[in-house]
Amino acid sequence: MRQKSEDRNQNSEVYVEWQKLADEIRHHVKLYYQQDAPVISDAEYDALFRRLEDLEEQHPELQTPDSPTQKVGAAPLETFAKVRHKVPMLSLNNAFNEEEVLEWEKRNQKFLGPAASEEMYYVCEHKIDGVSFSAFYKHRKLVYVATRGDGEEGEVVTDNMLTIQHFPQVLPSDAPDMIEVRGEVFINHFGFAELNQQFDEGDKFANPRNAAAGSLRQLDKNVTASRPLRYFVYGWGIISDESIFENSHIIAMDKLAKWGFRSLPTTGRKYVVGAHLPELLDYYEDQFNKRDNIPYDIDGLVYKLDNLELRERLGFVGRAPRWALAHKFPAERAVTVLEGIDIQVGRTGTLTPVARLKPVTVGGVVVSNATLHNEDEIARKDVGVGDTVVVQRAGDVIPQIVEVDKSKRPAVWQRYEFPDHCPVCGSLAVREEGEVARRCTGGLLCEAQLLERLRHFVSRNAMNIDGLGEKQIVAFWQDGLIKNAVDIFHLPEKMDVIEAREGWGKKSADNLVAAIEAAKDVQLEKFIFALGIRHVGEITGKLLARRYGSYSLWISAMEQLPQGGEALAELDLIDGIGPKVAGAIADFFREPHNVEIVKTLGAILRIKDAEAVAASSPVSGKTVVFTGTLTRITRSEAKARAEALGAKVASSVSAKTDYVIAGDDAGSKLKKAKELDVRILSEDEWLTLIAT
Repeated sequence: MRQKSEDRNQNSEVYVEWQKLADEIRHHVKLYYQQDAPVISDAEYDALFRRLEDLEEQHPELQTPDSPTQKVGAAPLETFAKVRHKVPMLSLNNAFNEEEVLEWEKRNQKFLGPAASEEMYYVCEHKIDGVSFSAFYKHRKLVYVATRGDGEEGEVVTDNMLTIQHFPQVLPSDAPDMIEVRGEVFINHFGFAELNQQFDEGDKFANPRNAAAGSLRQLDKNVTASRPLRYFVYGWGIISDESIFENSHIIAMDKLAKWGFRSLPTTGRKYVVGAHLPELLDYYEDQFNKRDNIPYDIDGLVYKLDNLELRERLGFVGRAPRWALAHKFPAERAVTVLEGIDIQVGRTGTLTPVARLKPVTVGGVVVSNATLHNEDEIARKDVGVGDTVVVQRAGDVIPQIVEVDKSKRPAVWQRYEFPDHCPVCGSLAVREEGEVARRCTGGLLCEAQLLERLRHFVSRNAMNIDGLGEKQIVAFWQDGLIKNAVDIFHLPEKMDVIEAREGWGKKSADNLVAAIEAAKDVQLEKFIFALGIRHVGEITGKLLARRYGSYSLWISAMEQLPQGGEALAELDLIDGIGPKVAGAIADFFREPHNVEIVKTLGAILRIKDAEAVAASSPVSGKTVVFTGTLTRITRSEAKARAEALGAKVASSVSAKTDYVIAGDDAGSKLKKAKELDVRILSEDEWLTLIAT
């Protein structure tokens, strides 16, 4: 009792270590499950988790209900609807060597007794590093698909899941009336490589698992549909009639495949425990040696009892079933020296640190560079030039630095300072709140971003300069004919040079001159969008154009943004803008060369004012705020109508608010309106007002 009392003492060394480990694991769980942005490898996480398990095994009084060892995953995000799993989606216990696998087998045999041991057969599956899902069918029709979440409650991602090929919405007549099917969403190596080609270095996904999780949980299902997602099923939760599976996991998987679900080719392989157990472990060695040739990431194998009745008898312990085990692969690592850190600037301005390494072979591949992801990662790992580092191929795809051997740190060593200015153009590099990436703000000048900016500038939804596509932009830039957006409008002065170029002639040159001249007549909203300011898309361009009305009023307000004050506050209050977008716009106009190019373009172009709104309407010039649930029209339609009638739609209530339109279940905004004595209208009163 004395020992237990001491261990529970919050000042004891054991408790301090336990608390530190628990907090660190919770932090990494949140990064992995909620943000899809882990900063440590699976092997590092497993080591932390095992140490926590060991502490709690030695000192059971330390284990609490909220310990990470008693939890699965992380709480669902608030941006998705929630659903409670019919049966909890638990995790698996891990084994890291052959001895632990054999010990697991012995525990099961002892639990079940000698007679049952004769019936213990196993199936073996690849442990794919993806994101788990649960699909619930009732009357053989899909009701919802959800992520694992915290194991008890997940996020509803039905629409996104249905963008993945070959996922059944209706099951055939021989399927059970009700079933919850479970599986994994993943991206194979080929799809991952193609997907990452679309992003700058700093914006690339670190591994296929992150890519799959981030893609499945997109708010826009069209984004999910554009990603190369695949899935497989590995089991089930609740089912109306499990006898249909004839007491066998192998038969169950065969039936799921017959009903239209995709499963892994290794799922049906059967092994006998006892005399044939070495075959199962031999297969582990075989797959470990062949993992580079497997088209998707696996971090081990999963062993499961085939007999469903024995599974039922074994049941669960803590957060995992007794009848299944994950046999993890060891991470492939090597030791080398960090010779330098280079900063790469991507086409959207992201600054990405890349480690230059003394070449070393990792998993059969010679590695000379490794990603350091971002400045937080450098600080967390305390990496500096000259350090001896452990390198690992993350998911067998992207090399990364795992840790530093500080015992071999050189006598003359300096902590690396991440630059706050772009190494390409010298512009300020800023880091937005809540983001890990630092980005160059010199968008219209920075050569690293220039081609992407120019391609965007001339695109159909921006300046729409016909005949000046990506191929021509690249060629003109390479030959020095254009260096920024202003140079495009000086191309007509160089037509003799352009006519003489291969593939050009007088007619095509004349057509380009005409297209450039026509592009000079441009709506304010398209001009704003064409500038390529971070977070400013077509919708935001329209919001800004409607708010300021004319180019002169807009540029005057933009020039005042870097000083903050009223101009920035006014921008922030525009409904649909907010502090993040306002901050990005202010950063853009903080760079003098950006302002210079915008004003030069303003002098060259004939920028049309925003479309006139109804100046004589009863709400023209009024500031309105919508709150609560509208029943006769949608919130989006209500805002659009208000803006079309000349009203300014704000997101928060202030003394300058003219009307608050309160729908059902209105909350804090309605309360504040009453406090400020702002006029409050019901939805019906508002529709009557704007109809007059």
